[in-house]
Amino acid sequence: MNRFDTTPYRRSTVGFDRLFDLMERQARNAGGDNYPPFNIERRGDDEYRITLAVAGFRPEDLDITAQQNLLVIQGRKRDDQPEGEMLHVGIANRGFERRFDLADYVRVENADLRDGMLVIDLLREVPEAMKPKKISIGGQKPLEIVKGDDSEAA
Repeated sequence: MNRFDTTPYRRSTVGFDRLFDLMERQARNAGGDNYPPFNIERRGDDEYRITLAVAGFRPEDLDITAQQNLLVIQGRKRDDQPEGEMLHVGIANRGFERRFDLADYVRVENADLRDGMLVIDLLREVPEAMKPKKISIGGQKPLEIVKGDDSEAA
């Protein structure tokens, strides 16, 4: 496993802490477990869907937590014992925790479990104040000073 230290870069940058944290987290998780498998799809300009294969989990076994810029999905394994003797165990029955970093202004809109697939719909809603605005050159009139205003005296 390759390990890199971002400390020297952190000293010379301002405001990039989230970027470095993301890089370090991805490096830690790169060699990790890929359970349960998942898909991420873009369904529109601001609509996304995460689908996880969670066969064998019931809704009460799953916990979905949305925090600022982070979605955490946990599955708790059940201690159900089969009635007979198991000769081969090939179906995964283990707990998991899967984390997804979310962009700013992304929120969970819906979660549904059907046919062993957990489907989570996400929506990005950028506030109107944060959206790009077209600025026309010379399009605004200069401010006028109102006679008798006390703000000039200060």
